[in-house]
Amino acid sequence: MASTLTWLDHDAKALERMRRVIAAFDQDTRDELGLGGVRDSIADQLFPGTSTIQTRLRYMLFVPWMYVELEKKHVESAAIARRARDYELRLSLALLKADDKEGVIGKRAGRSLKRLPSSVYWSGLGAWGIRRFPGSQDQYHAALDGIYRRRKERRDRDDDNDVIFDSSTTTWHRGLPDPPEGFPDQAELRLTRREAQFLEDRIVETQSGSLLAHLALRPGPLRVNYAWGLSQASLSAEHRELLYHARLFSETMHGASILYNLMLAQELRDAALVDYHREALDDWTERLNRQEVKDWPLKRLWELTLGTIHVVSPHVREFVARWVRLVLEDGGTPAENDRARDLIRRREMQLKGPRSRFVCRDALDRWRGQSMASPLSYRWSTARTFLEDLHAGLRRR
Repeated sequence: MASTLTWLDHDAKALERMRRVIAAFDQDTRDELGLGGVRDSIADQLFPGTSTIQTRLRYMLFVPWMYVELEKKHVESAAIARRARDYELRLSLALLKADDKEGVIGKRAGRSLKRLPSSVYWSGLGAWGIRRFPGSQDQYHAALDGIYRRRKERRDRDDDNDVIFDSSTTTWHRGLPDPPEGFPDQAELRLTRREAQFLEDRIVETQSGSLLAHLALRPGPLRVNYAWGLSQASLSAEHRELLYHARLFSETMHGASILYNLMLAQELRDAALVDYHREALDDWTERLNRQEVKDWPLKRLWELTLGTIHVVSPHVREFVARWVRLVLEDGGTPAENDRARDLIRRREMQLKGPRSRFVCRDALDRWRGQSMASPLSYRWSTARTFLEDLHAGLRRR
């Protein structure tokens, strides 16, 4: 029997959280050990408005341009989803004709595309203040008829005969640059200077304390695999502290992910997979700086994850603390450590119940050979691409 997720669509924030959970399952970023709350809490502080399924920065303009145009045509609520889908498919075809095709959404799926750019970027558009409508995409669609009506009814004017705008009918930022001529049938992923300046202003104004805003204002080398590989000299104390905890959490918990993969490979009796994951675990054991882990103040990590929409439960904190203790107590690889293996098994079974791969053969047979294969990067790849697009646009004449 297939697993399902169900929620009541009456709370915009709750709906957005659920969309982000589902989005995570669309990628190979499955949270097998329940560490996603810590990961996403840190990622939201470093790179707010981003997600792992976003590709290029100009989509932050493509989506509002589309909806502004459809609103001008007074497309009614009953038709807006269909019209928007057609619009987005036209955009995809246009982008595939341009020289730069890297990151075009729908490049492989074509007209069968399920996850449209508007849904991928909806949350980020709100976080950066480009989208002014406060609800979900479905709620926006449903509200349009009422918005059109209120706009028509409230065309009041002040003493200078200027229109008094009603904030309740403002759906997109009023400073949004105009789309290029021929959009969406003529489009490319490169930003103009004016567009890049607008996006830079949005990031800095709405997310001023984030590392994303800091890097937006300070062009520099970005070609590092992880954000903690950036030059620390220009970073604030707050950013350095957050990156310190992000790095240690990523490096330390990656060992738990590798051990999980090794155990599943052994359950399948796949000798090649067993050798692969055992070698990876040996490499992790050699690289881990145990003295750093010993000096790591876990209490401070939990303090830094407070105040976000992501919940880090006591079960997560206990699992992490126990894994850290086992790593420090065991001088060798965790591969043959019965307590470490028991911890991993119990944690996955706690999360999945009867669908655990350790007790459900069907679930084990559907395993692809590795899960959570890479250390956590906190959406750095997306942020780096966005920043490169932004800086390239700012350099254009």
